[in-house]
Amino acid sequence: PKNLRPQVLAMMEAQWVDLDAGETGETGETGYTAPNTAVYPWQWLWDSCFHVVIWAELERPERAVAELEAVLANQDAAGFVPHMNYQLDPSASVEFWGRAGSSCITQPPMFGHACAELVRRGVAVSQSLFDRCALGLEFLVERRHRSDDGLVALCHPWETGTDDSPRWDDSCPGDGFDLTRWRAHKSHLVSTVEFDANNSAVFNPEFQVSSAGFNGLIAFNINELLSVADQVGGSAIDLEALRNRSGELVAAIDQRWNGNTWVDGGVQSPTSGAARTADGLLPLLVSANADAIKTGFASLVDPAAYGGPFGPAGVHRSEPSYAANTYWRGPAWPQLSYLLWIAAKRQGASCAAELGESLRNGAAASGLAEYWNIDSGEGLGAVPQSWAGLGILAPK
Repeated sequence: PKNLRPQVLAMMEAQWVDLDAGETGETGETGYTAPNTAVYPWQWLWDSCFHVVIWAELERPERAVAELEAVLANQDAAGFVPHMNYQLDPSASVEFWGRAGSSCITQPPMFGHACAELVRRGVAVSQSLFDRCALGLEFLVERRHRSDDGLVALCHPWETGTDDSPRWDDSCPGDGFDLTRWRAHKSHLVSTVEFDANNSAVFNPEFQVSSAGFNGLIAFNINELLSVADQVGGSAIDLEALRNRSGELVAAIDQRWNGNTWVDGGVQSPTSGAARTADGLLPLLVSANADAIKTGFASLVDPAAYGGPFGPAGVHRSEPSYAANTYWRGPAWPQLSYLLWIAAKRQGASCAAELGESLRNGAAASGLAEYWNIDSGEGLGAVPQSWAGLGILAPK
């Protein structure tokens, strides 16, 4: 693929939402990157955390820090971080989410990884910013409802970022998955979220699911943050307790390996919770299960499983739900490809270079698309989409 760096820089600059610009037209470094200015003008949690890494790679540390600060701008006193911020129009969120300026649910807490990447690159991260990241992780492991298997429970399928994953199919009302019914049900599930005294989302009685992938990302982000704690200095957060919680989560996750994937906890575990999806392999970031590590990475590059020249696929090719070009039912997603590539590097898997190459190839072939076909690289969804810029981190 051609050198992606100039293309990614141009995209990121074009999609930067400057929150400093006033009547004078002066600009500053307070803002965020819109995933796509036409389709996704607001700020999303895990999107922005990936933007932090991209800005750092582009040697724009001021933008990287500003975006991470913006992610946490609506964090509450308990540590809860909303998955969407509505800085451009705080009133736009009120009717749907029941609060001004942000959503009432969260998303994968990638701020641990983002913060660690900044520190590793020598970017100055304040103690306050580090502690806010730690507090966000502490909220999830200390205050969120747990399922009987010890995993942190979701309050909504949107919290995983994998909106229409086959793993949620048994939660779709009616007979089997239907997109129209599922969209209506996702909106309904917002109304059934339960909150604690701080108004932080902690439980949803109508969606009792504990995602293996989401829990893997919690443990990974805790580990990432702890890996740079000494370089930042002291902390007001009990980091040792966080370390213990991460270890407990990893042990609980690894109990749920079924020989092909990690099975979600909760009411769907015997059925759609075991669907073979790329997000179901995110525990590869933290797993200590040797069989799971060997089998999981092999499947990611197997052309009969998830593998493809622009892969890995979002859904295993043999799953009945697999649809090559359908949103969350088969295409490759750059943020999942990035995380699985990171997992392969950290675990010393032989497929690391292949996974990195497929990410870079997909980003280039798709025109920096939101997601893409794993066999052709055809761009799908919004184009360009900012998190496709992760392709510049993969090996050339």
